[in-house]
Amino acid sequence: MHPAPLLPRIADVPSAAALFADLRHAPAERAAVALLDPEWRLLAMLDFEGRRGSVSPSLRDIVRVALVQDAAALILAHNHPSGLPTPSVADLAFTRALARVAHPLGLVLADHLILTDTTTVSFRDLGML
Repeated sequence: MHPAPLLPRIADVPSAAALFADLRHAPAERAAVALLDPEWRLLAMLDFEGRRGSVSPSLRDIVRVALVQDAAALILAHNHPSGLPTPSVADLAFTRALARVAHPLGLVLADHLILTDTTTVSFRDLGML
């Protein structure tokens, strides 16, 4: 985790995707979580390394750090090195689990983004959040 300078409000998918630009070209799956304050400005970022075809961030670690940072919202993102932006069954299950764990603690899962070299898919825009 590294502290982030106070940035403008993350108000849309392009501004959220810009936070995760370094995931686009990673050769293995990686995930990152942006921790946002009540105004949806960036507080900090968490990074998780994965393998060629999967990444499994710890729900416990995400929530623990979000609470320590006094975050109000989270944006989860991960890449698909295959270039196929379609969410997998595992992607959807993890998203639902994170939202379910975060909600009672006052944390909003604002979005889950899948990034490829050229595409960004938003779970919120797809109606999956």
